[in-house]
Amino acid sequence: MHILFNSIFPTMKKILGLGNALTDILLQVNNEDIQHLGLSKGSMNHITFEQCVSIQQQFSSTRKSMIAGGSAANTINAIAAMGGDATFIGKIGPDEIGEFFKADTLRNGTHPYFLRSELLSGCCLVLITPDGERTFCTYLGASADVRPDDLSLGMFQGFDIFHIEGYLVQDHQLIEHACKLAKQAGCKVSMDLAAFNVINENKEFITRLVREYVDIVFANEDESLAYSNLDPEAALDVFARECEIAVVKIGKRGSMIKVGDQKFLVPAICTNCVDSTGAGDYYAAGFLYGLATGRSYQKCGQIATTTAGRVCEVVGAKLSEEAWTEIRGLIALIAEQERC
Repeated sequence: MHILFNSIFPTMKKILGLGNALTDILLQVNNEDIQHLGLSKGSMNHITFEQCVSIQQQFSSTRKSMIAGGSAANTINAIAAMGGDATFIGKIGPDEIGEFFKADTLRNGTHPYFLRSELLSGCCLVLITPDGERTFCTYLGASADVRPDDLSLGMFQGFDIFHIEGYLVQDHQLIEHACKLAKQAGCKVSMDLAAFNVINENKEFITRLVREYVDIVFANEDESLAYSNLDPEAALDVFARECEIAVVKIGKRGSMIKVGDQKFLVPAICTNCVDSTGAGDYYAAGFLYGLATGRSYQKCGQIATTTAGRVCEVVGAKLSEEAWTEIRGLIALIAEQERC
């Protein structure tokens, strides 16, 4: 399928992603469990290795599953599964979780560029409540051991779009260095703002990063509020003044896209949502895939909504090959509608 889609779009743009190489450990919990741990529901929290072990022990009898994750990795893997030319840069450790992450990435069709660390590989405990909301407890480990001097200009050359996750702001020097290299290589820089509490904790730096380097920005309602202190539509206007392409996702109402003075509303697709893990990552994947294949902004939004809606129907950010076959078919229909 990848060859077929590349032949349809011979001018396919190449996409590079950089992010935390994290293996997601998905746990089904109750709202009371989140409160007991002292966490804000829907937040992202950095934890120590000891806390990671402790939380897993507390839910030892809970059904769990493990998949390769991390925001940018999810996006890049999904782009590859759609038929895109996508490469991911990440760092893993010398352990079973690292090897699992590497093997899973290769299965997705992504071109991997793995850096090696002596630290244990990172993982993310995804606590999923009955309403599908997820709270993240992240042990970064090797994933956060990427250093600015690990990156070189040559790693970015030949790519058209560089996608980063907002979670990388735990290292200001790294994320800014990566953006500078991407710009030097002629890439458009795409950024997903990650989580509202990440923005609150790094407001000044993220604002400067967006204004100076970012061409394409993705945010949900909570993130856009944290960034601008405004409602979603007003926040969209703020982003559009600072970036070439602004996207604000508004839940069941869909998403809004603004490019210059042009504004587009893309309705949501009704799905049986069981878990929103990866929905934002998959939205970014669909949108960037649309851009890479020359689709209009409205069609990019439709592709993004299709992929995001589909991943909400399963637990975790992992779809079957059958699901991807269906998605590729829907993307082909969207593309055909545009040509008519």
